[in-house]
Amino acid sequence: MRDKVSVVIAEDEAIIRLDLKETLLEEGYEVVGDTARGDQALELVAQHEPDVVILDIKMPGLDGIETARRVAASHDAAVVILTAFSQRNLIDRAIDAGALAYLVKPFQRCDLVPAIEVARARHREMRALTDQAATLADRLEARKTIDRAKGVLTAEAGLKEPEAFRFIQQTAMSGRVSMADVARQVLEDGLRP
Repeated sequence: MRDKVSVVIAEDEAIIRLDLKETLLEEGYEVVGDTARGDQALELVAQHEPDVVILDIKMPGLDGIETARRVAASHDAAVVILTAFSQRNLIDRAIDAGALAYLVKPFQRCDLVPAIEVARARHREMRALTDQAATLADRLEARKTIDRAKGVLTAEAGLKEPEAFRFIQQTAMSGRVSMADVARQVLEDGLRP
């Protein structure tokens, strides 16, 4: 049994919105909000921080593509676009805006859950890549800081490069801090052997 996945629905046709809600509830999802307007969808997303946001493209207030762009930019949610229009340029715009899956109306009930789960899987993959990129960027930045500190120690304290590295490493171990923290102390606070 899966944990309840929270969903916000934004669809301007009331019958379709109700059908979506009923289907999602029957499939074990938790619908935390629904609206007919894109601008109100943003408010619901900010309020509930759902796992998934389902957006129609054509809505009053704010269209689904712009809503998807804003959700993708500032919230941790998978976006599914729901549209009566299957033109390639609209689909491309939706993908560029951050949609991870789309359904063309009229959709079959059996297509809804797979579209949501594809969007969730893609969202998890993107988040993992983003986390990894941040980690790699952090490592690269730490490496640069350590290299700069070694340079300062060789120039100002007369240490050879291996000695400078060993000083940073041993200071980090004895102080139970990272080597990057020690390197920053060398650069900013004048820490020397």
